[in-house]
Amino acid sequence: MAQPIANREPGWRFDNSYALLPEAFYTRQEPAPVHEPRLIVLNEPLAAALGLDTRALRGEDGTAAFAGNAVPEGAAPLAQAYAGHQFGHFNMLGDGRALLLGEHITPRGERVDIQLKGSGRTPYSRGGDGRAALGPMLREYIVSEAMFALGIPTTRSLAVAATGEPVYRETELPGAVLTRAAASHIRVGTFQYAAQWRTTEELRALAEYTLQRHYPEAEAADSVEGGRYLTLLREVMKRQAALIAKWQLVGFVHGVMNTDNMAVSGETIDYGPCAFMDAFDPATVFSSIDAQGRYAYGNQPQIGAWNLARFAETLLPLLHDDMEQAVELAQEALSEFAERYYTNWLAGMKDKLGLLRQDEEEEDEALAKELLVLMQRYRADYTNTFRALTLGGDAAALFAHGGAEEFALWHERWQARLGRQPGAAGAARERMRSSNPAIIPRNHRVEEALEAAERGDCSVMERLLAALANPYAYTPEQDDYCTLPAPSGRPYRTFCGT
Repeated sequence: MAQPIANREPGWRFDNSYALLPEAFYTRQEPAPVHEPRLIVLNEPLAAALGLDTRALRGEDGTAAFAGNAVPEGAAPLAQAYAGHQFGHFNMLGDGRALLLGEHITPRGERVDIQLKGSGRTPYSRGGDGRAALGPMLREYIVSEAMFALGIPTTRSLAVAATGEPVYRETELPGAVLTRAAASHIRVGTFQYAAQWRTTEELRALAEYTLQRHYPEAEAADSVEGGRYLTLLREVMKRQAALIAKWQLVGFVHGVMNTDNMAVSGETIDYGPCAFMDAFDPATVFSSIDAQGRYAYGNQPQIGAWNLARFAETLLPLLHDDMEQAVELAQEALSEFAERYYTNWLAGMKDKLGLLRQDEEEEDEALAKELLVLMQRYRADYTNTFRALTLGGDAAALFAHGGAEEFALWHERWQARLGRQPGAAGAARERMRSSNPAIIPRNHRVEEALEAAERGDCSVMERLLAALANPYAYTPEQDDYCTLPAPSGRPYRTFCGT
């Protein structure tokens, strides 16, 4: 772990440890220059936290770096190799349109990956053009920053630069490059690649690197059966259980939970066909390519467990020399996931309802589940229901289509439960305010911002980003962003942007 750096000048400070892994894990590659780079959006709070010079980043040199026309001093660009189960089917993958510039060391001594997305072809492009369209890159910027503000572990977006060149998908679209910051880009799919096509020693090198970078405390586990590699499995499992519970609690649908999109750091990664649920329904799917609903909202915990099982399979040669013993150790660790996820989810749901975690009653779980049943039955909006409960407003109006009476009975039981717990009612409301966002990136608002930006007007996006920056503020300025989209006969669909 790097140490805090005192009194340093703002700017890039790269230290590229991933490049010390065996060369089979990456290919060195320069980004492909673009015709007419132009900075669209810069995340100044993130840039400041990273210890960068925002004025310089807004200049020609910064724009050139964000577009891939120049490489910052100390960076050593490379495309990472990985594999993955995509909708259940195993493939060789890799950074087909992304380059890891390197690892920047922040003033606090934190190591952060800086990656360009949309920077041109690599050996892993599989026939693709290696480019990205402006709309999907801005979507990732908006949603990842909203997730950060919601308190959910996530990769973040530092900048989006237009390329001045078109990309061709179903139609001609303006091109762009996203600059992404992450704890790392090591994925379950990175381990799958090593286990499938590399040696055990190369797999061990990857595991050791991951432990040192993300789980240094695991060094103390050598004396335990399974050792630090079993600790690695358990720690990744714990972080994913907590992460997916947070997704569920805000109604977030990732959309493409392939194993190459599960980061071992525990951050949300890859905002392709993602979206937030309006009316509560566990079967909610937004991705245009998820015809079978594999990655529906209600399936996300089970898919998380499935992905972790694939991760465990890669570690078997490191867990024990006897394969049966290795499998037993892995299965025992994985068996904890469901309970860990549910414990995280129920604790979060109690917060959303203003119930003290340490003051338990048998009815608490039922109260949460019964509210969700009512929301599904009467197509009540997920976020606005909890917002109305938090504000003490007319939540019954959200159940106006036949469910008002049932909701009133539930509401009476909930109020009685709040009255039985110790502490003032105001404390419960404050707990609810800090757990129930007043605002999420509503899909129609995101689309509105993207369409305006593609026409050259970024003001719509800037206002949306400002409103999303503090989702628990409950300010009057946020009220307009809480309204639902106009009724439509067509379901909302998102696309992966590749």
